[in-house]
Amino acid sequence: MSVKDLDVNKYIENIYHIERWGQGHFKVNQKGNLSTQDLDIYQVVKEIVEHNIELPVVVRFHDILRSQVITLNETFNKIINEAGYKGIYRGVYPIKVNQMREVVEEILDAGAPYHFGLEAGSKAELLSVLSLNHDKESLTVLNGYKDREFLKLALLGRKLGKKTVVVIEQYSELLNLIELAREMDVRPLIGIRARLSVVGSGKWSNSGGDTAKFGLTIPEILNALHYLRKNDYLDCLNLIHFHVGSQITNIQTIKDVVSEGTRIYTELKKLGAPIEYLDVGGGLGVDYDGSQSTHDSSRNYNLENYISDIVYGVKQLCDLEGVEHPNIVTESGRFITAPHSCLITEVVDKIDYRENEYKNAVNLNDEHILVKNIKELWRDISEEDRQESFNDALAIKKDGDNAFKLGVISIEEKAVIETNFWKICDWLKNKIGSMDFIPEEFENFSDKLSSQYLCNFSVFQSLPDHWAIGQLIPIVPISRLLELPTEQCSIVDITCDSDGKIDQFINGGEISRTLRLHDLKKDEPYYIGFFLTGAYQDVMGDMHNLFGRVNEVHVFSDDEDANGFFIETVVKGNSNRQVLSAMQYNPDLMAYSLKKEMDQKVTEKKIPSREGVKLINFYEKCLEGYTYLKNN
Repeated sequence: MSVKDLDVNKYIENIYHIERWGQGHFKVNQKGNLSTQDLDIYQVVKEIVEHNIELPVVVRFHDILRSQVITLNETFNKIINEAGYKGIYRGVYPIKVNQMREVVEEILDAGAPYHFGLEAGSKAELLSVLSLNHDKESLTVLNGYKDREFLKLALLGRKLGKKTVVVIEQYSELLNLIELAREMDVRPLIGIRARLSVVGSGKWSNSGGDTAKFGLTIPEILNALHYLRKNDYLDCLNLIHFHVGSQITNIQTIKDVVSEGTRIYTELKKLGAPIEYLDVGGGLGVDYDGSQSTHDSSRNYNLENYISDIVYGVKQLCDLEGVEHPNIVTESGRFITAPHSCLITEVVDKIDYRENEYKNAVNLNDEHILVKNIKELWRDISEEDRQESFNDALAIKKDGDNAFKLGVISIEEKAVIETNFWKICDWLKNKIGSMDFIPEEFENFSDKLSSQYLCNFSVFQSLPDHWAIGQLIPIVPISRLLELPTEQCSIVDITCDSDGKIDQFINGGEISRTLRLHDLKKDEPYYIGFFLTGAYQDVMGDMHNLFGRVNEVHVFSDDEDANGFFIETVVKGNSNRQVLSAMQYNPDLMAYSLKKEMDQKVTEKKIPSREGVKLINFYEKCLEGYTYLKNN
């Protein structure tokens, strides 16, 4: 069914809510394909396939990544100027959100005019940011728990003239830092993380509050101030930091955090602390479901609301206390990276209850009464007794299951009962829409009888937040968006695990158990995209069932190219050899072991020599191959 005569934008929004979660980055083009910045995503995938890059594949749109960095900085600068704020903005990107080198380098390049810096929270991350951030004006903020080696690396950065700020998370770190600074004869840059009383909002709300994992209490902060003054290092204290959780859903939380954090800053300034930077941490949310609400997968504010509440909130309190305005730091990794990346895969099969028909059924001699009853029920079904028909069908189905287990009916009779049961259910499902009153038995009936689309990917590898914490993500077919989708579906992956599925979908602020997709056409691939996956999903996946990292392509817009884009980089996903090696297997030894068995069979004349060689070559080829299904 075509929807060309309808308002396409309204149609798309009602089903997939693209404009609401896409934030201007995604739309449907005139061909009915999903596009970003006039770049046709379906054409991108066609080119990927033509280059023999196997799906699933992560597609990175670096133009979006750059746009997010620029928008964040420009919006801060605009509001700072409008407010008459006396400090500057110095953002940093927390690389834990997505540590891929190409991502970090692109962010640094786009942020160079703004002296945009980096944040690290582990030793490995610190090693990487020291080698990447060469801008002596930008900050390198170091969070997380630190041993002496971590602190020494930070001071190495200071030796090189970098603004590496060691944020003290526990009091003992301060003592070790000062001791090492004396040994290395270098003046450190010191930040203190304050443990606020404010509790965050959303799934990560326990990052704040009195029992939070990180940060110094008010008594500890004052003790640190006294210690630094006593040891002649007070001039090194230049940053106060706080963070109450990722993906803050409620703007009121941001107001409360800024208020309490700024009060700590003003009090420390009045006590003589030469603090230059106020680091308000992360938390800038992404509206994954497009509902603009306080739902865990949304936010009830936009970028300008967020920045205005920070800038004006800090300014008001500082002016009230007669304290100079600090330079503002944020760690907005999710906002920057989430939109730029998506996972594209193909629907490879369909699991449909309507295909449960036993097509070879014959008239059985002496049919069991259960078989006769279900056949008569299907033959005589009518709209007047829909509820009674369903109850009767369900009872016969249950009795049939028990009768089969007890050996009362044959497997063929059970097949006939199931075939007619599903026919009755399908008929009833199609009648629900015309009911004035929907009985309790029919609530969520369509969801329970929906199809399952089998997709070539692993939820555990590519969408760990959805599996682990129920994070909603936008899922959209990348083509045929001028056709009415008719299939109510859930999505299942190719892992051997019942949890490898998606049965929660965005639905205008609600959660739907199914997603409307198109029917599958023979010999025509059907691609779907999982969007806003650039934050955390790329780096947190596990190798459940030994499905490894997926292939990846980096795409840039190009007005001079015939297709309007070019693929700059292809990053190959894990091979079977690589994932096996990661689990302490030796693929060469595995191949050798199998070859020995094959040689024995050849010697015994049970397998021809030529066939034996081909089979071993096939095994070795599979070792080097992709861990996901091949496109047939």
